[in-house]
Amino acid sequence: MLYQNRFAKALLWGGVCTAILTGCSQSAEDTTANDGAATGDAATAMKTVAITAIVEHPALDDVRKGVIEELAEAGFTEGENLTVNFQSAQGNTATAGQIAKQFVADNSDVIVAIGTPSAQSVAAATSTIPLVFSAVTDPVEAKLVSKLDGSGTNVTGGSDALPYEPQIALMRQIIPSLKNVGYVYSPGEVNSTIILKNLKEKLTPMGITVHEAPAQRSTDIAMAARSLEGKVDMIYTSTDNNVVSAYESLFQVAKESKIPLIASDTSSVARGAIAALGVDYYALGRETGKIVVRILNGEKAGDIPVYTPQALDLYVSPKNAKAEGITLPQAVIDKAKEVVE
Repeated sequence: MLYQNRFAKALLWGGVCTAILTGCSQSAEDTTANDGAATGDAATAMKTVAITAIVEHPALDDVRKGVIEELAEAGFTEGENLTVNFQSAQGNTATAGQIAKQFVADNSDVIVAIGTPSAQSVAAATSTIPLVFSAVTDPVEAKLVSKLDGSGTNVTGGSDALPYEPQIALMRQIIPSLKNVGYVYSPGEVNSTIILKNLKEKLTPMGITVHEAPAQRSTDIAMAARSLEGKVDMIYTSTDNNVVSAYESLFQVAKESKIPLIASDTSSVARGAIAALGVDYYALGRETGKIVVRILNGEKAGDIPVYTPQALDLYVSPKNAKAEGITLPQAVIDKAKEVVE
């Protein structure tokens, strides 16, 4: 009887140990499987890139297109491992602020802000979510970064700053007797006021007067241009977003008043300018997209220097020049990357 009891206990303990070992083995297998699943999820985790622009026009649209196509080339494909949320402020800074707050509440992985007003709105809304700006002429003056070689904050991006000397040389080559330059701009846009200040500093010593024509809204552009009739030899337009978005109305005034339009946005030539020397905004978008990719892959925004293009493209339109009462010099046409008819 004693032997039977001992044998029964031995069988009982053996069963318990077998159960424990089996359970341990199953637990280890489950953990390994779960770890593998987690690793796979991390490798294909859905990323969210929120994009906002102060307004929609060809140059800023090209930036957005370049960003998205650069992301796709780097393996971030919409609908697979990438969600892109785009919102335009339609030229309204209050709307830009609302969009920025929404993007921050959505906790996007990266926010791309195209145009200075949108970038400033996002910068005011977050100091933690990576902000990549683009098409910002002077990010330091706009108080987005304190320096261009790495901000040390959550902000970096791509600038469309242009050297003034080639712009001025183009103006004088087209109009050798140039004495008066009109400048239509939005006083509320930092980019535009900086350019106005710098134009005056560069042109005044040359004996050339800058006549400013402020336009608070895009609907004011035509009226501002008309105020320059009889006062200027040409109108120079920068990358001011309100002006570019309403360029057709500016062209109408230029035709009626016979005032040539010279731009710094090459897409404006197809819309009425006689010539433009500027950056390739699609290429700027691709470079901006490369910065976004670096951040999605783990780099800190504040460690990445601000990108500024070095190459400038010249676009011309002899047809627009004729409509605006001037003939483009053949030497200017010969240097153009693209002749728009």
